Amino acid sequence: MILPVYFDSKKSLNLLGMNQNFDFLKDIFINNKLPKVLMLSGKKGSGKSTIVNHLMYYIFDKENYNLERYELNLNTSFYNQFLNDIYSNIIYLSGSDFNHVKIDDIRNLKGKIFQTSISEKPRFIILDDVELFNISSLNGLLKIIEEPFKNNFFILINNKSKPLLETIKSRCIEIKIILSEKKRLTIIEDLVKKFGINSILDPKSSQLSPGHYMKFNYIFEEYKINPDKDFLKNLSILLNLYKKNKEVIFIDMILFLTNSYFNYAKEKNLFSNEKIYENKNFIFKNINKFFLYNLNQNGLLNSIDHKINNE
Repeated sequence: MILPVYFDSKKSLNLLGMNQNFDFLKDIFINNKLPKVLMLSGKKGSGKSTIVNHLMYYIFDKENYNLERYELNLNTSFYNQFLNDIYSNIIYLSGSDFNHVKIDDIRNLKGKIFQTSISEKPRFIILDDVELFNISSLNGLLKIIEEPFKNNFFILINNKSKPLLETIKSRCIEIKIILSEKKRLTIIEDLVKKFGINSILDPKSSQLSPGHYMKFNYIFEEYKINPDKDFLKNLSILLNLYKKNKEVIFIDMILFLTNSYFNYAKEKNLFSNEKIYENKNFIFKNINKFFLYNLNQNGLLNSIDHKINNE
């Protein structure tokens, strides 16, 4: 699947609405006060990864970073190396990788950290979607971050899609990235204008973070999905996309689709409130089982069809 550039936070050349967060991290780094283990927490798509990426560009390619416009220069050696995960002073792991971060990855990470960096510059270990790491990996990570080696900095990005181990959280200095409603809508408006997209979703009622709004809007338009109607057909489309691509975003979209459908059903009085609650819980429970145990897709769709149309 060929996706627009805004699907990859590393390609976000401009910071939109996140300047203060970037400036804060930049300033504490300049003053040698950046925590050895930092965690940024907030909704997926709220700009955490983009802030971290811009910080990396500033630290390692400062002369090519436009501080006045908070803008990256894509025509640099550093940009190409970071984009392709080959810059030696930055190690990047993501829990949303559906190969999953395994304990061997953490052991390899420890081996890399033990190695002396070629340059005297700091080394950053960025762990995105850290809440999706499996328990063995998190326990292995815990042993590493308890005593960070000199000149190594860990940045954990917690998208709060599921609870993170308290033992990991207790080792981090946490910064919460929270967008006000005004800022959320302003960032979405700026992104829509910047990329000239056709807004299928209502920015206000959808309550999506800017990143999720852009991605969901694109997928819904591309596959002609109306989140209020044809629920089973739309669910089938998203399940097929998940099956083909194995990406977390399609799980998030399925949950959003389900919520949107039942909000529409409530508005149109398609079911009683009791039935909405019952059907919604049934669907969430069975979708969760589908992902956990790799259940049959047709079986899932048939059970949901029976629940909402034949009772």
